[in-house]
Amino acid sequence: MSFSKHVLICDPVDPILNKILQDNGFKIRYSPTITNKELELIIHDFDILIIRSRTKLTKKLIEKAHKCSIIARVGVGLDNIDLEAADKKNIDVINSAESASTAVAELVLCLLLSLSRQIIKADGSIRQNKWLKKELLGSELKGKYLGIIGLGNVGKRLSRLARGLNMNIIGYDINSIDDTYAREVGLIKTDFNTLLKSCDYISLHVPLMNSTYHMINQQKLSMMKKTAFLINTSRGGIIDEEALYLAIKNGDLAGAALDVFENEPISQTKLTELPNVILTPHIGAQTQEAQLLAANVIAEKIIHRIKTK
Repeated sequence: MSFSKHVLICDPVDPILNKILQDNGFKIRYSPTITNKELELIIHDFDILIIRSRTKLTKKLIEKAHKCSIIARVGVGLDNIDLEAADKKNIDVINSAESASTAVAELVLCLLLSLSRQIIKADGSIRQNKWLKKELLGSELKGKYLGIIGLGNVGKRLSRLARGLNMNIIGYDINSIDDTYAREVGLIKTDFNTLLKSCDYISLHVPLMNSTYHMINQQKLSMMKKTAFLINTSRGGIIDEEALYLAIKNGDLAGAALDVFENEPISQTKLTELPNVILTPHIGAQTQEAQLLAANVIAEKIIHRIKTK
């Protein structure tokens, strides 16, 4: 079966996505650096829009997408799409949430280890011809309490990896937590505030919505141990970055690792002043394996949706 649908790919994706769709008769325009202003002029020509996190599909843009029946997000979050506007135009919104769980969970583990062993400071000291062996006293992850806020695909994958390091897992989710999974990893279920007060490391894995915007604010940060570390690989708006900066600067929190920011790409942030903060440019899903899987998943979902429409 061949589909003569016009597809606009607005962000860089694995080439396998283009190939699968072209092999099935889709007509592809690949514009990985297109701006919103340019997109506004041509969006009405396409049946399917494919994006990652760079492109923001606003209400204004979606209202001009007169032919569009599918918006496909190669990745997890949907906060860069006006879902209400898409729903009003009966546009299906799909993503590849299942594709990034291992990549993101492994990045969190990398950040946990880097924070606990001061890897960034150690590397920087060598590059400055310093030998800081005595100053670089770290701590082991074994026996520490890892709090995971949000137990979806990534949160569950992370808990299994951390359990392999003999960490204690405390979990919180607004949805009910599967008992079989909880027994598998020895998960301690608790409420949000108790988790904040109890953990040595806290990792965030929730979508960005009105209810989660700045859910980690000055009040919540003040509940955490002064020796605790905060890791965010979900969405930047979940943390009040100014409050986080002040908490770490004032010694009320041991440090943090952020892969996401409220405004991306980030140009300036006071967090760069702090030596006990690790900052990465939204690379959670940036592995060859995750990008290949995401492209395959999205291609299959698009074909399935078109077949069943």
